[in-house]
Amino acid sequence: MSVKGKTAIITGSNSGIGLGIAEELAKAGAKVILNSFTDNEEDHALAERIGKAHGVEARYIKADMSKPDECRALVEQAGACDILVNNAGIQHVAGIEEFPNEKWDAIIAINLSSAFHTTAAALPIMRKSGWGRVINVASAHGLRASPFKSAYVAAKHGVVGLTKVTALETAQEPITANAICPGYVLTPLVEAQIPDTMKEYDMSREDVIKDVMLTRQPSKEFATVEQLGGTALYLCSDAAAQVTGTTISVDGGWTAM
Repeated sequence: MSVKGKTAIITGSNSGIGLGIAEELAKAGAKVILNSFTDNEEDHALAERIGKAHGVEARYIKADMSKPDECRALVEQAGACDILVNNAGIQHVAGIEEFPNEKWDAIIAINLSSAFHTTAAALPIMRKSGWGRVINVASAHGLRASPFKSAYVAAKHGVVGLTKVTALETAQEPITANAICPGYVLTPLVEAQIPDTMKEYDMSREDVIKDVMLTRQPSKEFATVEQLGGTALYLCSDAAAQVTGTTISVDGGWTAM
């Protein structure tokens, strides 16, 4: 099954992992819907660039993933949805006793509840067309825990659970649901942190990456957005037609420990 001509909605996709997945799907011929909570010229220009670069239809649709109605409206406004990639996410680090209520609510809403709402809106469309792929971007933290990340870890564990339920409810249909669980990924946001970390620890770039940023990643190498895009593309293929309800770790061996 080629993704050529299929419509893919990727939430939180105007940068980082979401953008990388959108690029790979577009490169393979899919129509792509980019999304974030902003609505400026740069967002629409990004979609236009991807469309021209790969000869596909590409659009940007603003939707705030913290709001259930906007999550569902995103799918409705797209007009079609063969591939749904739930990628939108935020982070906050604090101990449980100090964790702000509003940060907890926002992380659960954007990282977990949004995936429920978009999936609920997309499944009827997939069933009508007779094919579908739900790909949830979870995290190594969907399989392991870290201190001071209570909301993020809870949300990502929830995403893995939601993925399993979605897979069971669609098991006898040509629809699959899987979660990709990245470790540390080299995104522009992470790249921007490296120089400051080098100064803070008075270390070389190589040592900062290996001994500070990737302490939990045995490979001592970042995953790339292109690798995550390739994983998503695999999950859309016929080779993955019986891969459903599971997690695929792209974490350099983190969860093997």
